[in-house]
Amino acid sequence: MKSLLTPEVTPEVTPEVTRLLQILDGEMSRKQIQSKLNLKDEKHFREKYQQPAISQGLIEMTIPEKPNSRLQKYKLTQKGITYISDK
Repeated sequence: MKSLLTPEVTPEVTPEVTRLLQILDGEMSRKQIQSKLNLKDEKHFREKYQQPAISQGLIEMTIPEKPNSRLQKYKLTQKGITYISDK
């Protein structure tokens, strides 16, 4: 009989998130990131790149208390830096 307790599985970093991490240079706005990735669709960027990277702790907002601020920027976390340096 299988045990009901299984180790927590870390979600795999998608190729999209990896691309985001590779181009992120210091603090960048959403528009700057999308431009560097050559992406036009904001919803696609948010769902496939930005939110997965944030939820996995690879990037963070510079103004987390105001997620919708026009001045919002994103930067790599230590976990993101480690992930990229291991690539």
